[in-house]
Amino acid sequence: MSWHSQYRSSKFRHVFGKPASKENCYDSVPITHSVQDNHFCAVNPCFIAVVTECSCGGAFFVIPLNQTGKLDPHYPRVCGHGGNVLDIKWNPFNDFEIASCSEDTTIKIWDIPKQLLTKNLTACKKELMGHTRRVGLVEWHPTAANILFSSGYDFKVMVWNLDTKESVIMSPVRTITCHQGVILSMSFNTNGSLLATTCKDRKLRILDPRAGTVLQETSCTGHRANKVLFLGNLNKLLSTGTSQWNNRQLAVWDQDNLSQPLFEMDLDGSSGVLFPFYDVDTNMLYVVGKGDGNIRYYEVSANKPHLSYLTEYRSHSPQKGMGVMPKRGLDVTSCEIFRFYKLITSKGLIEPISMIVPRRSESYQEDIYPPTAGARPSLTAQEWLCGMNKGPVMVSLRPCSELLSPQPLLPETSPSVSMAPSKQTDKVVVDDGRRAFSRLEEKVPRQGAAEHRLEEKTPRLTNGFDMECPPPKTENELLQMFYRQQEEIRRLRELLTQREVQAKQLELEVQNSRMGSQRF
Repeated sequence: MSWHSQYRSSKFRHVFGKPASKENCYDSVPITHSVQDNHFCAVNPCFIAVVTECSCGGAFFVIPLNQTGKLDPHYPRVCGHGGNVLDIKWNPFNDFEIASCSEDTTIKIWDIPKQLLTKNLTACKKELMGHTRRVGLVEWHPTAANILFSSGYDFKVMVWNLDTKESVIMSPVRTITCHQGVILSMSFNTNGSLLATTCKDRKLRILDPRAGTVLQETSCTGHRANKVLFLGNLNKLLSTGTSQWNNRQLAVWDQDNLSQPLFEMDLDGSSGVLFPFYDVDTNMLYVVGKGDGNIRYYEVSANKPHLSYLTEYRSHSPQKGMGVMPKRGLDVTSCEIFRFYKLITSKGLIEPISMIVPRRSESYQEDIYPPTAGARPSLTAQEWLCGMNKGPVMVSLRPCSELLSPQPLLPETSPSVSMAPSKQTDKVVVDDGRRAFSRLEEKVPRQGAAEHRLEEKTPRLTNGFDMECPPPKTENELLQMFYRQQEEIRRLRELLTQREVQAKQLELEVQNSRMGSQRF
């Protein structure tokens, strides 16, 4: 009889959650007491936004990420909705643009100023008016610029094109009306060509978001889905919900056949909604229960049993909601692979929790940081509406690295131009159309470096920040710069050692050739 180990080989087996110290948390934040099953928090590398309590209308805070500690009671808010704010989402391609939806049936798009707010922000950039009842969810398209999805209590999903000059948009480009109840969650696949939804009619659906047609629909009643996620490129979906006996449950589905789940797992008998978060780069699934204090994490695979339990982070403080930092905002020098922002309503506290892979080496760990989706759209809004599909623009998380798969939004160059990569530049256009920058794909030769510096006078900016070498503002950034310098020193030493070995080998070859010539 063959022996099989009961332990799986995994580089993420010992991942642990590390909560931030008290001085690195956000204290005295009046977090909303809404009973909506949403995250109420959105994070990007510049800001953290959180829905707050408001006596009249709806509002949320936008706090700079490095402004930790106690929040000023008179801190300015982003307000302008006539009802409670139910959901907020940052634009994945613009760190200074955020969408919010409210009970007043409207969606608003806000431009956040680069300087600190000194008074309440009440003037929005765009207002979307099409729903007849309150709007519960908003989602940005993962690859196309200026495409926004919203779902409301009128059982409709609306597709909005924000690439217009109008400040008030009265009608969406597409309205999806196939649901028989309130939409509970929405999720896109990797290139945004498919949309999965869960609904209060207990059905899980896969839709064509452009045509508005239903491609797949669940028929079983054993699993009542609440939240749904596409599992990257595995052609699988994961849903959280409840079983027939009201146990909280995870279910894995085949993307092409939703008749029966491939795998089901009962967790416990609690009543809080389970929020799933999937990391496409590491194939790790994090499950957060509303009202719980713990975070379970699993490793996902295409083969059965599909979910392999790793461990969990435990805490005594229950979470109201969770914000998640995009991959480009993580601290790669400490082997951080995921970061949550936990809302603790009872304490008025926002606590960052970092998921760390324990490694002894201080150098960049290539194996746990594969290429990830960057902050550039691969399609314009019109291209996507016309039927084009493209995957995300991939970037490396290595400090000061370049884009790996640039896909310019401008018309493609002729074949003769594209065959000269040393002279080709990748033109990056920020989606608000106000500024652009060029990034050389190849290093400039030394003899032409001076001329290139004279030609390229515009700094490389993204959302107003210098990409090349921004000055360190915090101790963490200073440590990152130190580690980068140490890594460069180590690389140069290795290169110098190789050159010395080559020089010695060349000397020996010369001596041997001389001795051979003297003999003859």
